[in-house]
Amino acid sequence: MAEKTVLVTGGSGFLGSWCVIELLRRGHRVRTTVRDLDREPQVRAAIAPQVDPGDRLSFFAADLLGDDGWREAIDGCDFVLHVASPFPPAQPKDPDELIVPARDGTLRVLRASLASGVERIVITSSVAAIAGSGKPLSERRTEQDWTNLASDELSPYVRSKTVAERAAWDLAREEGAESRVAVVNPGAISGPVLSEDRSFSLQAIERLLNGMPGVPKIGWSFVDVRDVADLEIRAMVSPEAGGERFIATDEFMWMGEVAAALREELGADASKVPTRGVPSFLVKAMALFDPAIRGVVGQLGRKVQYSSEKARTTLGWSPRSSRESVLDTSRSIIAAG
Repeated sequence: MAEKTVLVTGGSGFLGSWCVIELLRRGHRVRTTVRDLDREPQVRAAIAPQVDPGDRLSFFAADLLGDDGWREAIDGCDFVLHVASPFPPAQPKDPDELIVPARDGTLRVLRASLASGVERIVITSSVAAIAGSGKPLSERRTEQDWTNLASDELSPYVRSKTVAERAAWDLAREEGAESRVAVVNPGAISGPVLSEDRSFSLQAIERLLNGMPGVPKIGWSFVDVRDVADLEIRAMVSPEAGGERFIATDEFMWMGEVAAALREELGADASKVPTRGVPSFLVKAMALFDPAIRGVVGQLGRKVQYSSEKARTTLGWSPRSSRESVLDTSRSIIAAG
């Protein structure tokens, strides 16, 4: 594809930075938004080992909670990858702390993109908007599944991702613009770190390396950040992606399996990785005092699996294995000290 101008929202984040890198590698001009332009040197330093942007990268100040800056950032763009979204280390007591910026920010970006004539807007949602469909755990979730918002068991994060994606599709239908929208639903994103910023899944791997007391019965369907960035770009340019959702996951791994892989492959660097499990009742007790743990209690012992066949067959997506990705994550964390 000839050089295009692409906006990546949230370029200081883990996935946003890798999207910027992949777009630059493929010859595009990239704009990215940050809440504060003082972050620009940090973002440039983070991506510098991966790619030389030359004069093809520019920064704009914009916040999901306000209108200022979005039209300026989007006007003149051919495509938009909306990646920015709140993902706190602990779940807030008030779900609206996550729901409002996730929903209103997505609608703000989508409206500005449609008004500016952007060809395709790719919205980054999550498998969280799919997992709570009520389908039996023995069956893989697909893009046809939606998390049931009537459930009282949803965490604020799960509710925010579901509400935001639903709102985006509703707006696209109202505007007759479904073919200009695509959605990517990643699982637990792992892969090489670029900075000190850590998503929840990266923190989980880092805690294993640092020697947490034991391994809880929790697991995720992992996906490498580089492969998510690749799928975002495929969904951006493919005519077949318009109006579609795409699950981005590889296979499910229990944290015990992740710990075993680290010990097998990393030698002395994995000397602190725990070998014993932690009973679920103890994790639930700890959650009473640790907000970071409270957000995962509902996942204890649950093996939710997804099918990424649609992305593979429709868009030719071929991700790394979950094992390869968590090992690359660990090596990069160790290299970063």
